[in-house]
Amino acid sequence: MKIEIEHVSKKIKDALVLDDVCMTLESGNIYGFKGVNGSGKTMLMRAVSGLMYPTSGTISIDGKVLGKNMAFPERIGMLIENPAFIDSYTGYDNLKMLASINKGEVDISRALETVGLNPHDKRKYRKYSLGMKQRLGIACAIMEEPKLLLLDEPFNALDKEGQEKLSEIIRDMRDKGSLILLSSHDKDELENLSDVIYLVDSGRFKLK
Repeated sequence: MKIEIEHVSKKIKDALVLDDVCMTLESGNIYGFKGVNGSGKTMLMRAVSGLMYPTSGTISIDGKVLGKNMAFPERIGMLIENPAFIDSYTGYDNLKMLASINKGEVDISRALETVGLNPHDKRKYRKYSLGMKQRLGIACAIMEEPKLLLLDEPFNALDKEGQEKLSEIIRDMRDKGSLILLSSHDKDELENLSDVIYLVDSGRFKLK
């Protein structure tokens, strides 16, 4: 997979949240975004996912322009901001419902076990701790073995074991050829995991 971001800008009211962003992203790499809250990291991920279209510029995936030749990238997994799950469903049932939308073959139990959750846990989502909710969000992002994985602050609320497990998952997916975008306030995790790091400030992205 090859993503080409060409002169992408996004203006919301009078604020320029993405400012002439240009970059090329390729499979088999982890691209780290480093910047403070509101710098533009999440907004670029939303643009790459097709959840938001830029005010100007284009985002192409393998030669197809988002918003023109395709609405969303194919085989995408993402954890952006707060994932929405149904409070009265178990973790397994939440993922089962979401998997049914795409009608693909998904090993839900494996995805849950990979992030350290028990697929047979009968607790409802509303009873989950913050860490369990984050793990479920990660399981949702990876369960369909995406070729494009967007992770916005995925280490939030995870204990040390959870952080180590997630780092292992991210590296494994990179090694299998996925293209991964990662933002994190954890400087060490970001630098240890990323093959390429972009410094983000006021909507501008520059290579570290």
